[in-house]
Amino acid sequence: MSLETPTAIRSLQRKLYVAAKAEPERRFHQLYDKVYREDILAHAYAVARSAKGSRTAGVDGETFADVEAHGAVQWLTGLREELRTTTYRPQPVRRVMIPKPGGGERPLGIPTVRDRVVQTAAKLVLEPIFEADFADCAYGYRPKRSAQDAVRSVHQALLEGHTDVVDADLSKYFDTIPHHELLLCVARRVVDRHMLHLVKMWLKVPTEERDAKGKTRMSGGKGATHGTPQGGVISPLLANIYMNRFLKAWKQHGKSEQYRARIVNYADDFVILSRGHARAALDWTRNVMGRIGLTLNEQKTCLRNGRCEPFNFLGYTFGPVMNKRSGKRYLGAAPSEKAITRLRGRLREILHRGNMAPWPEVVQELNQTLQGWQNYFSYGSLGTAYETVNWAVLDRVRRFLRRRHKVRTQSMWGRFPAKTIYGSLGVHQLRRPKKGLTPCAAT
Repeated sequence: MSLETPTAIRSLQRKLYVAAKAEPERRFHQLYDKVYREDILAHAYAVARSAKGSRTAGVDGETFADVEAHGAVQWLTGLREELRTTTYRPQPVRRVMIPKPGGGERPLGIPTVRDRVVQTAAKLVLEPIFEADFADCAYGYRPKRSAQDAVRSVHQALLEGHTDVVDADLSKYFDTIPHHELLLCVARRVVDRHMLHLVKMWLKVPTEERDAKGKTRMSGGKGATHGTPQGGVISPLLANIYMNRFLKAWKQHGKSEQYRARIVNYADDFVILSRGHARAALDWTRNVMGRIGLTLNEQKTCLRNGRCEPFNFLGYTFGPVMNKRSGKRYLGAAPSEKAITRLRGRLREILHRGNMAPWPEVVQELNQTLQGWQNYFSYGSLGTAYETVNWAVLDRVRRFLRRRHKVRTQSMWGRFPAKTIYGSLGVHQLRRPKKGLTPCAAT
């Protein structure tokens, strides 16, 4: 959430969190009326408006720009009345297929603007309650937690000797979450029938797909029994609630002590780092996942010896790294080859032959990409990755400018040296921030 939460809403969230934390068995009755509270609904609109992808329309074709053109205040008043009178009904979710980094496609559900706003309002109310229950080892889609925190946790566990690793992968997690069991998980904390009905409606909403010819196909709906669409505002919270079922079982059965292990979870990705008990931890995990209706992707799930075998998690590669100066190996974390390859692909998209935009626009888009990548990949052993990226940027920029200015290939190195590209031309150069050294340990 990029906008600052108003004081009154933050106060409500704090009260809900404190009450839930103090009484783990407490169930909350009056929540639905908070969803259509005027200040919460207005803040939910602002948050949804500022979110990535906010310009994309749902099945009704309405965008935030359309709402504001006709009057956002009046629109919110009407939506609030629908919620107050319990006549609100979600519209179908528009499904599009987006490329996966490793190849193939994955479905993305795009709710309508009105549904995004209501889901955001519901999340503002529900999230503090379930935050009180979530395990400390879970980092995905949570306030004041990030993927970088999960990366640091994995690296720290390796350094402390938890080097027998279960590199786990769930098969189609968001698509296979069972509705009945998920609603039971929500109902363990929420008694308010209108709130529960709201969540159920979002789970049962039909999905609309259009083929290349514009033909519409509907799926899901009331008969659906599994899945929460990726792309919905409420879906990450619901996914965390269900994943917490597994994490609670891990804790309640004392598996950290039994397997001398730590588990680090980010949404549907997790790794188990143990001291000599990875096989047993994997067998137990496979069994429990099956009992709660989930399946491990056996082709991608594997065991690794972190001291001598690398493994990937959240875009980073963990494992042995060679120190170029001393020649010694140490346990490190570094941007993965796949992450660098994806960035190279993005550079090609920006600096393609047909890009005729003015250079200030080109360099702005390029720098936003590079700075965003660096902000994420700012932990661990960065020298090799940053050097590789910087050379790739120099090469791409030189070739782009050579074509634009009709410079001969043999002359482009002299015409566009690194000093010019990173200087007067304003291209961002990746440099490790001057901070304390990342902890490491010899293998």
